[in-house]
Amino acid sequence: MMGTEALDSTATPRVSMVMPVHNGARWLADAIDSVLAQDYRDFELILVDDASRDASPAIMAAAAARDRRVRLVSLADNVGLPAALNHGFAQARGEFHSWTSDDNLLRPAMLTRLVATLDAHPDAGVVHADFTLIDEAGTDLGRSRVGPVERLLHGNNIGACFLYRRAVTEALGGYDTALFGVEDYDFWLRAASRFVFVALHEDLYIYRKHGGSLTSQRAERIQALTAEIVERALPAALSARSRSEILLGLALNSRLRWRFDLVRRAFRSDPGHVAMRLPQLARWSLVVARNRFAT
Repeated sequence: MMGTEALDSTATPRVSMVMPVHNGARWLADAIDSVLAQDYRDFELILVDDASRDASPAIMAAAAARDRRVRLVSLADNVGLPAALNHGFAQARGEFHSWTSDDNLLRPAMLTRLVATLDAHPDAGVVHADFTLIDEAGTDLGRSRVGPVERLLHGNNIGACFLYRRAVTEALGGYDTALFGVEDYDFWLRAASRFVFVALHEDLYIYRKHGGSLTSQRAERIQALTAEIVERALPAALSARSRSEILLGLALNSRLRWRFDLVRRAFRSDPGHVAMRLPQLARWSLVVARNRFAT
């Protein structure tokens, strides 16, 4: 494997990988190492320190000192994930963009396979791949298979392993800072109306599920924002049955509060579809009641 001392740090890298970090010291060193250990070498890693107050700045500074592919962006104030991503991509030089979290891991062949896929599909703007779920202790929880973009309105099936062209970033204007928690889903929904996606069914990434993750901490807010962005993205020409199915699915996925507003809109679109789901709606109502009274 080529040593980092042989790399020309002034050359424009082909891939720009952004890693936003806010108090992520626990798994940060391993996350950085998984990027630097990629079989594909022509990349830059942009670490965005989002005003960390733990050992993260020292870990990031050490990585930048030992590998010239690492660039460090330090923010004085905590701006949140979507804004931190935008700061990182504003510094990106590569023709391909991706990002990862400070608690997740890239498999060594990830960039090799994703770059090769986009090279083989010049009409595509985005490639996304399968990944493995692990828990806080690193126990394997199974493989997550990404879905086709045609089903994106039914749920964020793009996953955590992806690469997209710089043109996607430029066309979309980056991530919406008002949508902290669903910024990625919103990004994919907007991209899907303009770019071709390729799903690669290879396990190329490791996603860690744990109680401290943003998704776990902000579940109710994320559910509400998810409904908002999906409704906004529904095409005017969508069939009544599909609209009802999507709206009802959003309601049933809300396990922390009742979303009878979504149920009503689903009913207006296709009363027969909602009527067929009445037993499931009854079970959902009981689940929400238990969750609300338990908190």
